[in-house]
Order: sequence, then structure tokens, then C-alpha cells
Amino acid sequence: MTSEPVASYPARDQYAKPLLVALLSGCGVALVLGLYAKLHHPTQYALDVGGFSSPLYAKAWLTTIAVVFAIVQLITGARIIRPGAPPWMATVHRWSGRIAILLTVPVIIHCIYALGFGTYSARVIAHSVLGCIFFVSLIALWATSALWLFATKGVHS
Repeated sequence: MTSEPVASYPARDQYAKPLLVALLSGCGVALVLGLYAKLHHPTQYALDVGGFSSPLYAKAWLTTIAVVFAIVQLITGARIIRPGAPPWMATVHRWSGRIAILLTVPVIIHCIYALGFGTYSARVIAHSVLGCIFFVSLIALWATSALWLFATKGVHS
């Protein structure tokens, strides 16, 4: 009797299918938002945030501040996984991400409703496509964190 070598396969991740569904759903949402932004007639209604000289500067400053908070989140995220990280680091990490996302909401709304999906230059096409990818990224981040938590531990502790 000859024994055949037993193939060793990695353990199946029980969350792979739900995460794939969430990611594909995110792609669908991005596609729908991109199509909506392209097909609807832009309102040309400008975002008016007090303290800024124009909607263009409001968007530029809000996204610049969001990028600063995103960098803080990357730095603190890399630090909190190391032993000896101060306890406040996790709080800074969480809040920097929340603030970064909140700062982008008025910009996203303005871009989708007031301007739509632009195709009149390579820069604008790239910007429009990246905006759609941004939504997919948010959904992928949610699926690999919040969805995972809800699926493994429930919706509350």
C-alpha cells in the first residue's frame, strides 16, 4: 500500500465570501454613483462654506485638511500595533480617521451634484474616476473592519 502525500491547503477563511460580496457591492455603488454623476444634469449649485472665498477653495482646503488627518491616521496606525504604544494613540488614530472622512462629505456632495462626472480633460477624468474608487475604498475598509466585527462579535457588545 502506497501512501499518497496529503496536500496541505490553507484554512478556508469563513469571511472571504461575505467580504467579497461587500467589495463587489462597493464596486457596484461606485459604478452607480459614477453613472449618476455622469448622466444627471449638474445643478451647478455651489458648495458655500463660511470662511472660504469660493467653492473651489472650500473644497481644496477641506480635502487638504482631510489629507493631513489621513496622514496622522497612517502614522498612528503604524505606531499602535507596536508594543509600548501610549494609550492615547488609539484614540488619536480613531478620531483622525473620523474627522478625515467627515471633512470629505461636503466635497463629495458638491462634486457629485453640482459638477457631475467630468470628461473634458484628462485631469478631470482621472479625478472623476478616483472619486468613484474612493467610495469602493471606503466600502472595502468598512467590510474588512466593521462588517468583520459585526459578523464575528455581533452588532453590540
